[in-house]
Order: sequence, then C-alpha cells, then structure tokens
Amino acid sequence: MTAPDRVAVPPGPARLRVVRSRAVDLPAAEQAVADLLRALGKDPAQPHLTDTPRRVADAYAELLAPAPFDLTTFPNDEGYNELVMATGIPVQSLCEHHLLPFTGVAHIGYLPGDRILGLSKLARVLDLFARDLQVQERLTQQVADWLQGNLNPRGVGVVIEAEHLCMSLRGVRARGARTTTSALHGLLREDARSRHEFFALTGMRGRPE
Repeated sequence: MTAPDRVAVPPGPARLRVVRSRAVDLPAAEQAVADLLRALGKDPAQPHLTDTPRRVADAYAELLAPAPFDLTTFPNDEGYNELVMATGIPVQSLCEHHLLPFTGVAHIGYLPGDRILGLSKLARVLDLFARDLQVQERLTQQVADWLQGNLNPRGVGVVIEAEHLCMSLRGVRARGARTTTSALHGLLREDARSRHEFFALTGMRGRPE
C-alpha cells in the first residue's frame, strides 16, 4: 500500500490534486466471482445469477476507488490556535481478512499551525484511506499520519468507532459491538489538557489520561 506524496504548502491559498489510482482487472474479477459461485455450489449461468459476477466486480472496484480531490489549505492569518474538529464523519471500509465491510463514524481534529484546512478535506482524507482493504487500527493511524505530515499542525487526533460485519455476521456474531481506535500526534498526544479536550469533544469523556 503506497501513500500519496507529501504536500509542500506555499504561502497563500494552496491546492494540491490528490489522486490514488488502483488498477482493477474487471474481467479477471468477474471470472473470480463466477469461480467462487461454482465453489459454493451455485451455477453462475442461472438466470438470477448471470449478472452477479459483473455486479460484484463493479461493486468492489467502486469500494476500492477513492475519489480524487483538491487538498485546499489557507494561511492561518488570524492565528487561530484552538482545536478544529469534525465529528461523526461516516466511514466505511473493507476488512482485509474477510472482505466484509466495517462501518461507523470518525472524529478528526487538529490544532492549526501556519495553515488551516478546508473542512470538507478531513472527510476526503478519511475516504482516501478507507477505500482500501483495511484494518481499523491501520486506517486510523494512516489518516493521522497523513494529516500531520502534510498539514504540519501542532497536533492531530483521529478516533474511529465502527461495527465490523466479520464480527457481527459470523464467528462470535456480536451484533452491535463497536470497535474504537485512536491515533494522536503532537500536542494532542503530549499535552494532557489538549488530549482531554479532544476526547471530550469526540464524546469519549471516560478516556484515561
């Protein structure tokens, strides 16, 4: 898995086109789905299954393709130095162990340095890494690392709360159980007051120091 290049942010408003391309061999994927159906005792030539290989291949190609976006930053001319938070951002990804979805919400915050970020870009960065075969721990860390490295804030915090269908539909079948992961950088990791404020704003007031 390769990460997008680091952003060099010049003075003034700045935009960087962020693209993560992934070649999906759709004919091979369709054939693989047809083979899987046969292995499961189903005939892909049956009328109600004839389009299933194509549909499944197209669905996975879409789930694994983040939309390109322009990363927009602005000078922090007013010297804003408190938390910027986006909470309850919908997140959906695919478990790399079972190819089943996990879905939930993410809370992302940062302490601005010299630049501030267009607010929608926090959700865009999340989607950039979520549209992949993932584990929740890595997804959380990737979003935090990317924001820290490309925005150069004084601190970054990411929390993801998600339900994993590989846990609720199979195995232990713990329906409704949610997994929570967090990743912190800078002052949000090093300063207890900033860390407490961040977790309080995410609703995780009981988080230990």
